[in-house]
Amino acid sequence: MLVRMAGAPEGFEYTARDDRVEIRHHGTLASTLRKAAAAKFLRDVECGDRQQLMARVTGNYKHGNERMQRRP
Repeated sequence: MLVRMAGAPEGFEYTARDDRVEIRHHGTLASTLRKAAAAKFLRDVECGDRQQLMARVTGNYKHGNERMQRRP
């Protein structure tokens, strides 16, 4: 059973074609990596949290040191 932390990235998927990688978030194109960046991504995605890596590559992640805004 896979347990995900609250706030953990989800909904990312990628497709590798020729010398580029397309990253989608909930079906919408979020980023396209080409040549060297695509090759590095494909190496890194094999040895880590795929969702976290794709969130970082697209810029759609929390740094961890941000505080939640309090609502009055």
